Amino acid sequence: MASSFGEIFRISTWGESHGGGVGVVVDGCPPRLPICAEDLQVDLDRRRPGQSDIVTPRKEADQCEILSGVFEGLTTGTPIAVLVRNTDARPEAYSEMETLFRPSHADFTYQAKYGIRNWQGGGRASARETIGRVAAGSIAKKVLASIAPAMQIVAYVKSIQGIESSVDDATVTLADVEANAVRCPDPVAAERMMARIREVRSEGNSIGGTIECVIRHCPAGWGEPIFDKLDADLAKAVMSLPATKGFEIGSGFAGTRLLGSEHNDPFEMRDGRVRTRTNHSGGVQGGISNGESIVFRVAFKPTATISRSQDTVSIDGEEAALAARGRHDPCVLPRAVPMVEAMAALVLCDHALRQRALAGMTIAVA
Repeated sequence: MASSFGEIFRISTWGESHGGGVGVVVDGCPPRLPICAEDLQVDLDRRRPGQSDIVTPRKEADQCEILSGVFEGLTTGTPIAVLVRNTDARPEAYSEMETLFRPSHADFTYQAKYGIRNWQGGGRASARETIGRVAAGSIAKKVLASIAPAMQIVAYVKSIQGIESSVDDATVTLADVEANAVRCPDPVAAERMMARIREVRSEGNSIGGTIECVIRHCPAGWGEPIFDKLDADLAKAVMSLPATKGFEIGSGFAGTRLLGSEHNDPFEMRDGRVRTRTNHSGGVQGGISNGESIVFRVAFKPTATISRSQDTVSIDGEEAALAARGRHDPCVLPRAVPMVEAMAALVLCDHALRQRALAGMTIAVA
């Protein structure tokens, strides 16, 4: 199914940007896990619109409701349904999109695939769909905390347009990330980024950038060796987010400039276990975690919906110009940080449960 993700820990998101609401159904969550709406709300508040002057001004509280799968504060092992109602929908602001395709948006491709589309704010193609992912990611983090308590997942803005930050992935904390509106732990770079976003917004334009994510203290052995490699699933997960255009892990593309003798991560014994001296592999080798920090980056394009006039065509094939109204982010990066964390948590949770199932198997030998 196109709106479902995961094998054992499986989610299905639903809803449109300007419909009655959006949400998610989580299946495969272990029972007796303490969960309440307030747990989910922490990350939903980080994702919601209207939280600063560098994101969309749409005013949504994004208050979540848990409709099923939780009883007396504990998960029951049955599907968990989470709802967030839309309260500030303004579909009339998108009336021009009923007949005109926004350049680089999903308007044309949805029309080509289905022969019908919800043009109100982009429907399912809107980043508002990610509310369900973030809510499910919060549940996944709870599961991971019970399986690997030391694990930490921290994402942050690494770059915006040509502004690069300097961040130590070994020590960066959530508090560092949340210290400013752009969610860049480098305060000097963050100020430049915010100034650039404000400048671009005043021009009716948009910009993109990269988010880096570090997963510390992931146990060795998670992941599958062929098609469901841990890094491949991470790539699929984050590349399914709106506006993404690239993924790299560890040394990424820069590693292509090294010799094998430079790129290989030598093994050594440290603190009584196998470790690597360097981490060009980004914590994954052969599709399986090796116990080192998993470090990956994802590229986000400039927001497609902008208020500048752009050439386009209509649903009838007539050439036209479109200057989008409505509300949109001049840069998706600040609000995408919790989305990246959520997708990483969903992948890790699924593989943790798969590994636990594998480790619990016994084979009778004749």
